[in-house]
Amino acid sequence: MAEFSVSTILLKTGFVHLTIGHVIMWLIGGIFIYLAIARDFEPLLLLPIGFSVFAVNFPLAPLLGEGELIRIFYHYGLEWDIIPCVIFLGIGALTDFSPVIANPKTLLLGAGAQFGVYVAFFGALLFGFNIEEAASIGIIGGADGPTCIYLTTKLAPHLIGANAIAAYSYMAMVPLIQPPIIKLLTTEKERAIRMKQLRPVSKIERILFPLIGTMVIVLIVPAAAPLMVMFFIGNLFRESRVVERLLKTAQNELLNIVTIFLGLAVGSTMVAEHFLKPQPIFIFILGLVAFSFSTVGGILLAKLMNLFLKEKINPLIGSAGVSAVPMAARVAQKMGQEADPKNFLLMHAMGPNIAGVIGTAIAAGMFLAMLK
Repeated sequence: MAEFSVSTILLKTGFVHLTIGHVIMWLIGGIFIYLAIARDFEPLLLLPIGFSVFAVNFPLAPLLGEGELIRIFYHYGLEWDIIPCVIFLGIGALTDFSPVIANPKTLLLGAGAQFGVYVAFFGALLFGFNIEEAASIGIIGGADGPTCIYLTTKLAPHLIGANAIAAYSYMAMVPLIQPPIIKLLTTEKERAIRMKQLRPVSKIERILFPLIGTMVIVLIVPAAAPLMVMFFIGNLFRESRVVERLLKTAQNELLNIVTIFLGLAVGSTMVAEHFLKPQPIFIFILGLVAFSFSTVGGILLAKLMNLFLKEKINPLIGSAGVSAVPMAARVAQKMGQEADPKNFLLMHAMGPNIAGVIGTAIAAGMFLAMLK
């Protein structure tokens, strides 16, 4: 009788059900935690994702079943599309659109930097992914984590873990990935091009921009409305200057809360039996290809525009067309100053950077319109 009781107790512990797959996932979660703490790679996301990966790979832990803690975060946060949209609210509240308003040509550079999205989309189809999976993988090229998650939950929810990790990894590695590509495609003389100081933008322009932006984008791509509406209302909070309490909440407390839930929910998709397959490796490779080609697209479009413009654009700001805000703009600024210490490109680069956020959301909306 005692032997039966001991065996029953053992079967209710995690030790008996532990597999090598669980241990591997603990190591993967540990790597994310290490990158967040020791390397400062997107710590706000990688730290909760890493710990969530670690936690959900304990056998029998009541975390992912119906009505259990992290499953609730995933269901209401991601399956219901609440978290990505609320994050867009916070991003909009933090974003200054004046570089785009002052120099609308930068919108084209943000569009050009979506080239990698379509390269990865067709590449994924060649690798044998179905069209919904390929679309969700392609959007990684925009380096926009919330948009990637939003699209993946709708088209290929089983890939959300791999896609999210790829998207946020490349956002964090912008300073490592972009400089070699930029140096390959530009000369030092091009990188030293100085651009005129942007004109001042009036308050009425700042207020009208989110209203006009919402109208134009939602009419053209209605499927992008949830992301764009939240993005632009957050920006209207900022520019109206009459709702400081709402603005501070959107920028800080609310954004921080949903970031925690996002990390836990994304990490929960990376359980051993689903994640340890060849697919995540292919997705990571395709994500790198997508991000690299997005950088290439922005630079080459800037060089093409220079053939027709009297006032030349520094091609470095084209590389900022990927929507990794503000890391890509900072890379452009740093490399511009390496070529000319008196060259200040940050605000110019923020134009394509912000346009890239909009461009990636529009690309996601187009995929949804075609495939849903």
